[in-house]
Amino acid sequence: MTSSSTQLDNSSNTNWDTLFTGALVFDGKNNPPQQVDVAISNGRIAAISAGLDQAQAKRVIDLNGQWLMPGLLDIHTHFDLEVELAPGLREAVRHGTTTCVVSNCSLGIAFGNQRKLNNGIQQDPIVDCFARVENIPKPVLRKVADAVTWNDSGDYLDHFEKLNLGPNIVPMIPHSMLRIEVMGLSDSVSRKPIPGELRDMGELLEKGMQEGYVGFSTDALPFHFLSEAPNERKQIPTQFAPHSELKYLTHIVRRWDRVWQATPPKDSRIGTLRTFLLTSGRLFGKPLKTTATAAIDLHNNRSIARMGYTLSKLLNSWLIKGLFRFQALSAPFKVWSDGVVTPLAEEVPELRQLNEKDLDDREGRLAILNDAAYEKAFRKMWFKGKHGFNIERLKTKLRLSDEVLTRELSDMQIETCPVSAWNGEWMQAVYERLLDWQSGNSTAARDDDEATAFAGFPKPVNDDCTFFLHCLRQFDTDFRWVTTTANLNPTVVKDLLFHPLILPGFNDSGAHLTNMAFYDGNLRTLKFGQEDGLEKVAHAIHRLTGEPAEFWGLNTGVLEVGAQADLCAIDPQALASYNPEERVEYIFRDLFEHHQMVNRPQGVVTHTMIAGHMAWENDAFTPTFETLRMGRVLRHKDHPAEQAFCNEKSAIAMPTQQAA
Repeated sequence: MTSSSTQLDNSSNTNWDTLFTGALVFDGKNNPPQQVDVAISNGRIAAISAGLDQAQAKRVIDLNGQWLMPGLLDIHTHFDLEVELAPGLREAVRHGTTTCVVSNCSLGIAFGNQRKLNNGIQQDPIVDCFARVENIPKPVLRKVADAVTWNDSGDYLDHFEKLNLGPNIVPMIPHSMLRIEVMGLSDSVSRKPIPGELRDMGELLEKGMQEGYVGFSTDALPFHFLSEAPNERKQIPTQFAPHSELKYLTHIVRRWDRVWQATPPKDSRIGTLRTFLLTSGRLFGKPLKTTATAAIDLHNNRSIARMGYTLSKLLNSWLIKGLFRFQALSAPFKVWSDGVVTPLAEEVPELRQLNEKDLDDREGRLAILNDAAYEKAFRKMWFKGKHGFNIERLKTKLRLSDEVLTRELSDMQIETCPVSAWNGEWMQAVYERLLDWQSGNSTAARDDDEATAFAGFPKPVNDDCTFFLHCLRQFDTDFRWVTTTANLNPTVVKDLLFHPLILPGFNDSGAHLTNMAFYDGNLRTLKFGQEDGLEKVAHAIHRLTGEPAEFWGLNTGVLEVGAQADLCAIDPQALASYNPEERVEYIFRDLFEHHQMVNRPQGVVTHTMIAGHMAWENDAFTPTFETLRMGRVLRHKDHPAEQAFCNEKSAIAMPTQQAA
């Protein structure tokens, strides 16, 4: 399916800059689509009707049966880093995304780079907090920190006026950085705040709400660690906050009717329930809009998805009166690993110890791997729940394991490594050829390179753990492999995406540069909707546009007269034939001086328009993209001047020093 464009030479008599014709138009409000024309003037939607006069438009774009809809929202990103270096955010725009929510998981740059000297050593919080949590190389993070020119949350919002933004940017106040701003990095991960510090945090959060920030983000996932000595075995600052601190700060967010973005303390069901009960309107007088990651179907633990349903139902029930939404991922949770450099490693203490070393510290990792005591601990971890008759074995059999990584070679595929015969092979197949070769069958090796590699293994290789350890020792980060740990059942994924108490969009865009590629998450959700007809497509579009915009309090996400002209056009035929797993690419980004996983959905998104400016058209960025400012920073309901501060008295006093 193609679209055509006509440039009319009647500028003196035109009322519209652009007129879209021929499209099936979805308004983002869950209404049935209509065959109507859409006119754009001065960055806004000027008219929506059938048979609009083409003579009134400077340019007419015939979409010829395509879908035209509001620009898509990406609600869970870490683009707050890339936007400082490449404000066009190409990987968002090519997917029809026109609005990105940033500062998730308690991390962000609202308070500047926060670099300070501590005992003569410069602390670099952006590097320290982001490097391991979001798997972004330290040189990239230092580039971002070097580019920062502000140290105030208001100045942070204002600086976006100077950037040639592609999509709109929606920041939140990040809790880890808020603690660092008040307490300093070292103290923020070593003690509780004193009352004066807690009061200062509240005042800065209050200031952010007054400035129009849409919300506040925290994090409680126990495997999110700092990266720099001497704190590389400490979690990020938000995790050191007592419950009383969370209650005090989230009450400020509640009074302003903003959003709290959170993650659960996953190892404690009681802790998770206690944390998320902060959404309760019955307990605290008014519901707190809360969104959390993530509703996901773990391969090793089938109970997680069911728990997500149950918890969502409970928290939103008449009993609790909360306003709670989990976020769901629309893709199989496919994760690439460079040796042990992977987010999966952080969940396993024995792998985490290797991940504490810098990316280029091969010698440091090798020294650990060659330590006899470490190897003993590693082997114990590897075989946990895999042999014998015990509780862990039973949990593994019942798919109720606490481990995300299966530790099964049959689930681990080699992407690339120095032994070319292994590229694209499952580790189990290579392992079995190795055993055959060591048993005396010299023809088991596929070529001389593989035979040489086999000759380097210990003799005999008695188990798969020995095989994997040797590969880590021999190849380090050159041993690139991939595994899928969740969302293997499309039916379950689809149910999660369309559940009314769950929001689609746990994409983590802009993070985990070499480990994951979910930039096409919104398109995958549309593809699920397409399976059930246009009514489900309209619902999917609403879930990706109008519904999250309303939840975050944003003036975007709908297609109506007067709205900002953020739109995208989708070719339904290209969407139907799109195979996401075949369109993942591993590219080198000159800007980052580093590789990155990306998606390339060729032909699916035909047009992306931001504030009336065409950014993407027919599989290419337009000449004006990145040369002028298209998007803007979005504040809560655009932060109208008449919005008065909520005078409702706090039902929760600031905690005392003992309580804090």
